[in-house]
Amino acid sequence: MTTGLEKNVAAAERRAAATERPVAAAEEKKAPSLLDRMGGPTGLAYTYLPILVFVLANTLLGLKGAIGSAVAVAVGLCVLRLTRKEPVMPAVSGLFGAAVASFIAYRTGSAKGFFLVGIWASLVQAALVLISVLIRRPLVGVVVNLVNGGGQAWRRDKPTLLAYDIATLTLFAVFAARFIVQQWLYEASTTGWLAFAKIAMGFPLFGLAAVVGIWAVRRATKRREVLAGELRPAEAI
Repeated sequence: MTTGLEKNVAAAERRAAATERPVAAAEEKKAPSLLDRMGGPTGLAYTYLPILVFVLANTLLGLKGAIGSAVAVAVGLCVLRLTRKEPVMPAVSGLFGAAVASFIAYRTGSAKGFFLVGIWASLVQAALVLISVLIRRPLVGVVVNLVNGGGQAWRRDKPTLLAYDIATLTLFAVFAARFIVQQWLYEASTTGWLAFAKIAMGFPLFGLAAVVGIWAVRRATKRREVLAGELRPAEAI
């Protein structure tokens, strides 16, 4: 027979659960998106504006003028970020990328050299991601469980491992597509289209990979909850 105390406890638990649901929903809404992690729209500008300036300046001023303009814009974005007392990492990353790309372009004596580092970086990234799947340690799963402190148990559950395989192979497809398309454009010496491909195959494709990654994490979380539920009765015996 249910006592009055048990009824009060049950009612209190229901009220607590009802209170926690809106709080959890609010926390989910506040979770930063992929765009937020990249510094928002301004963060994308810090990454891509030097590229656009390089292509335009190369048409008007030649290679040396393009190199100077791209680096000057990247430096200017860093200074702007500092004066606004905003995090400078997106701008510093853009400056570093522009400086390295400009150096390669100067050494090769060709504007298309500006994109060479990014092209081959995509190939290396694609290879590393694919290897992680082949050795049964898909990179997305490894990173997620390192961050969450999930240990190695996820690798022994086939549905979870499959989900992380799919997410990691999506990331491989992004890197491989970037290398294939941009290397082809590099060989064709189409600097303008190289810039377009670098931008178009950057955040949009990574956004797609992020969606698949989120799906994999949610699937893995549900599997963990199911497995935990199956273990509880056994532990109680």
